[in-house]
Amino acid sequence: MNRSTRRRMLAATATGLLATSLGVAVSATATAAPGGTAFRTCKISTLPYPADTYRADATAIDPTGRYVAGNALRVRETGNQYLLLFWDGQRVTEVESRSDAAPADINADGVVIGNGWGENGQGQPWRYRNGKLEQLPVLPSSGIFVSAINDAGDIVGYGTDIVAGEFVALRWPAARPGTVEVLDAPVDAQAGGITDNGTIVGSAGPFGDWNSWVRRPNGRIDALTFPGAEWSTASAAAGRWAIGQVWLGGTSSTRVRWDLRNGAHTLLDADMPALADVNAKGVVVGGDRVARGATSRVLPGGGEGVGIGARSISDTGTIVGFRNVLADRVTPVRWTGC
Repeated sequence: MNRSTRRRMLAATATGLLATSLGVAVSATATAAPGGTAFRTCKISTLPYPADTYRADATAIDPTGRYVAGNALRVRETGNQYLLLFWDGQRVTEVESRSDAAPADINADGVVIGNGWGENGQGQPWRYRNGKLEQLPVLPSSGIFVSAINDAGDIVGYGTDIVAGEFVALRWPAARPGTVEVLDAPVDAQAGGITDNGTIVGSAGPFGDWNSWVRRPNGRIDALTFPGAEWSTASAAAGRWAIGQVWLGGTSSTRVRWDLRNGAHTLLDADMPALADVNAKGVVVGGDRVARGATSRVLPGGGEGVGIGARSISDTGTIVGFRNVLADRVTPVRWTGC
């Protein structure tokens, strides 16, 4: 596959992901899902959110299923007001934010990390804990972004142009508060996920020629491979699992799950429209579907004129995301028993 073909495919993928991040309907019409008792227990409910908001979205849930984070938009005559939303069970707290602030992940202690832009127009990550929003330390660059946090409080992400023209994988170690460090990782690397034992996954390489990698707690780096793949990306990890995409030719990329213990890989259902998150049991969510093993099924709540999107899944199986009723509003939702 030549580079121009890669760029067209990647641009289409990016457009779809951007639509999802803005709460645009992923699927206007839900397709049939497998029957059975397990699926009949799968239910959708609306999370409480400020009633005067035009759009509200749940973007991250902690491994226990207790804490959720998201954002919202309140439309006013004098201008829009942007909010970060933090749920503890059914109780929601709203915090005013810049328009571009978005939660990225949350751990079992309810510590939320997210991304935004600083006064200088450069990427500025933040952390919300103990009721306070604080900026994370950064290195001189054109932008710093966070991807994931584990239960120990270690955060990973990446920076641009710390080394000229390249991405650099970063870690904010909980054991050394107030610091950020460049990880020993492949050249041009971005860290996408971190597990509770400190295993980190990510992607590296120039645009369209990526390779996936895993960094073990002892610092050893291994490749995450897939036979016949021209490129691959690893975007999230939990427990012993990582998820990402591989290019095997054709018209679109293929979704894959890796077992981090030995690098074994499983193709996910081709009907999965996107990849958003994986839990410690290897259950994957993305778009309007949830996948176990090599099969997936549509989540309830969608239909004619109604789009749904799953953003994040806890280790208990609770899923959060959004429901978009066209010509009405976007609301934060939670799925249980799926």
